[in-house]
Amino acid sequence: MKEECLICRAPLVYLEADEQMECEICHKKENSKTRCVHGHYVCNDCHTSGLDTVIGLCEAETAKDPIAIIEKMMHLPFCHMHGPEHHVMVGAALLTAYRNAGGRIDLHSALIEMMNRGKSVPGGACGFWGACGAGISSGMFVSIISKSTPLTNEPFALSHQMTARSLARIGEVGGPRCCKRDSFLSILSAVDFVKEHFGIEMEKPEVVCRYSAQNNQCIGKRCPFSAVNHR
Repeated sequence: MKEECLICRAPLVYLEADEQMECEICHKKENSKTRCVHGHYVCNDCHTSGLDTVIGLCEAETAKDPIAIIEKMMHLPFCHMHGPEHHVMVGAALLTAYRNAGGRIDLHSALIEMMNRGKSVPGGACGFWGACGAGISSGMFVSIISKSTPLTNEPFALSHQMTARSLARIGEVGGPRCCKRDSFLSILSAVDFVKEHFGIEMEKPEVVCRYSAQNNQCIGKRCPFSAVNHR
């Protein structure tokens, strides 16, 4: 069995209603719809332990390619095949590539803000909210670079348009979820969006997935990044 439960690697179960769970690592009790078939539960905070190393990685990065940047994050020990860490990583990779491509932002403060916002989107949002956290992360990225608030005009519109574009692309491909696929779709959508609306051109490579062997629910040739489709 490939990676599922972080405790025993058994398959996960998604419940119809919240149940009180106790995290196997920190023993915090909270409501959740997710556990493994053996009853193990790991909270979002423990699942994303080590995520703050992203800030140092991004601040030292010089690439203009957000795919290359997020793939470096994906190879760090804190990153799992699936999980809410991707809700931060998408926006962080985009902020970094945007700065390196000429975007004028204070990267350190932007990354801290991205960390705070992205960590508020729980695991399972893709299925339970109808809004994948990777897609939301791309909207957070645009919100940060445009200084959007609930009271702004154009920045408010742009951040919503960015999220909508990413989610539309994710929805076109369909499920089941793959945090790697949805992260790539969101980033590629954002590269086009930022060039169109902000005049900043990040690099946009061809993406070929290297993670299918780790994903029990891989959709194979239906995935636009499947190695089979790039032969």
